[in-house]
Amino acid sequence: MDSGIECTLSKFANNTKLCGVVDMPEGRDAIQRDLDRLERWARVNHKKFNKAKCKVLHVGQRNPKHSYRLARD
Repeated sequence: MDSGIECTLSKFANNTKLCGVVDMPEGRDAIQRDLDRLERWARVNHKKFNKAKCKVLHVGQRNPKHSYRLARD
């Protein structure tokens, strides 16, 4: 699951958290690439992420609040 992940990945039991700093567009792109990698991993390993429980926490006063997606349905 961790292979190729650029951002910080935390796992505990059935919870997974992906964290990254987005101070430039490259940070936003890195998070989206990692989300795509996680979705591919889940598909290959016949697992699913509960998208209803997926949340984005935006921190900082000037945070641009980018949108992310898990799987491109």
